[in-house]
Formats: sequence, structure tokens, C-alpha cells
Amino acid sequence: MGTETETRTQRDAGGGRSGAYTRSVRWLETLDESQFAYLLLAPVFLLLGLIAFWPLLSTFELSLHADRLTGATRVGEFVGLQNYVELFTGQKALVNPFFSLEQPLQSALVVTLVFTVVSVLFETVIGFGQALVLDQDFRGRRWVRVAIILPWAVPIVIQGMIFYLMFQPGVGFAVGPLSDLGIISSQPFNDLGSSLLLIIVADIWKTSAFMALLILAGLQSIDRSLYDVARVSGASRVQQFRYITLPLVIPTVAVAMLFRTIDAARVFGLIEASGAGCTTVPSLSCQVVTTFFTIGRYGTAAAIAFTTAGIISLLVAVNIARLARGGL
Repeated sequence: MGTETETRTQRDAGGGRSGAYTRSVRWLETLDESQFAYLLLAPVFLLLGLIAFWPLLSTFELSLHADRLTGATRVGEFVGLQNYVELFTGQKALVNPFFSLEQPLQSALVVTLVFTVVSVLFETVIGFGQALVLDQDFRGRRWVRVAIILPWAVPIVIQGMIFYLMFQPGVGFAVGPLSDLGIISSQPFNDLGSSLLLIIVADIWKTSAFMALLILAGLQSIDRSLYDVARVSGASRVQQFRYITLPLVIPTVAVAMLFRTIDAARVFGLIEASGAGCTTVPSLSCQVVTTFFTIGRYGTAAAIAFTTAGIISLLVAVNIARLARGGL
């Protein structure tokens, strides 16, 4: 009797599993092709979301707490958005101002935006010119490519040391002439304007090659028969560039600018390696490092880090929107 009961119970359980399986199959059959594809990708989206957003959420949670400069626990009580309010109103006593209406040019927010906009703009223009040269067929093109790409292969520390030795007073050959012309000060690494200018030039020198490589890939993907048709039709080189090259390479240029914008907004290593230092050139990344490690204000550092991530996300969104419209 007991054996028959166990057998019936197992059969009912099996029937239950079979029923659930049948309902699941029928539910899957109601999905269209795109819904079924999203269902298969859901675990990947969940994993990527955890990897990408969990550190951001953790940083935001830390930014809502006060700084505790003494004691074993360096995080204070919950203060809401007070850290953000004090950052943007200049009430936070930091090594350098995060943002100050009285001294806007010395603010980390303005320094980062100036560096990002100016360096990416010049790198795009110079990289575009280099890509146009590399796209031509001429004798010695291989060596020209090596010469253009070489700065990109230089590590940031070596790049910083090169510019430090070039512009260090008493050592570098470039300080005297440029100082006499009024372009930089006689002590360029002690002056914000001169240091920022030198760091922008150093970044352009190194990273224009990266832009050139990306844009060159876009140029070489253009169908060459279009130029043959244009030449037969009597189009000049300027017209070929305006009506064939430029429209077809713009999406590639937009993607290249997106990558460089993200990288430039995080500038830190070049500032430290060049000798200027975060005290002279207070970028947002510099503010995070000095506030976290030097001062030990964890809540404030988290607020700066989360604001930096928000600014970078905004820049990325603007670039993606422009890319979706097919423009720069």
C-alpha cells in the first residue's frame, strides 16, 4: 500500500513538472523572434549591469555620508546631498576648488572641460589630416606611418618626462624662447595656464596618432569606385572630399571623438608625470585622488567621483545622439 502511494505521489509530481514544462514551452511559443532574442540575452544584460552599475551605486551611496577625519571608521553619518551642495557652492575646503564662482578658471570642473574640449578638437583635426596623408599611395608611406604612430606607442610616464625635461627651467631648451614670446611663464610648471597649455600640447602630440588610425580605417573602407565615377564626371579633388569622403567618414570620426572624450575627461597620469602635479592642474581625477588619499575625506571624494562619472556619461550621451543623427 505504501509503495502504491509513493508511486502515485511521484507520478503526480512528475505530472506537475511536465505541466509546468508544457506551460513554459507554450509561453515561449507566444514570443516573437526579437522577444526570444532578448530573453536569451537577459543573463548577459544582468551580468553587465551588475559589473557596470554596482560600483557606481556603491560610490553614490558613499557620497551621501559625511566625512569623518578621525577614528577607525572614516565614513560619517548619512547627510543626503549635502556633499554635492557644498561642492558646487564652494563650501568644501579642499586642496583645490571643485568649482568656484570667484576663481572659475582654477576650478577642477573648468580645468577638465577646457582640457577635454581643446585637446579632442585639435587631435581630431590633426588626426584627420594625418589620416588623409596616410591614405595616399606614395613612396615611403610605410616610414611615414611609423613616424606618425610612434608617439602613440610612448608610455605616459616617458611622455611626461620628455615634456618635463623640455620645459623645466635650467634644463629644457624650450622655456627661454617661449617665455620670451610670452606664450608660457618662466616657471611653467608653477603656473596653471602654462601647465595646462603644456599638458594639452603633450596630449595632442601623443594621441593624434590614435585618432589618425581610427579615421584611416574609415577612409580605407570607402568604395574606391566612387572616386573613379567622380573623376569621370569631372569632379575636382575638393568636390570629391566634400561629397564623398566627408559624409562617409563622419561616423568613424564621431566614434573616434567619443573614445577620446571619455579618455580626456579622466586625465590624471599625464599631469603627474609631466611635473605640473595635481596641485597646479586640479583635474577632476586629481581631485578624487587627493581628496581620498591625501585628505581622507571619503564621502567628498565619492561625490567628486560620481559627479565625474555623470559628466562623462553626459558627454557620451551627447556624442551617441549626434552619432545616431549621422553628424559630429
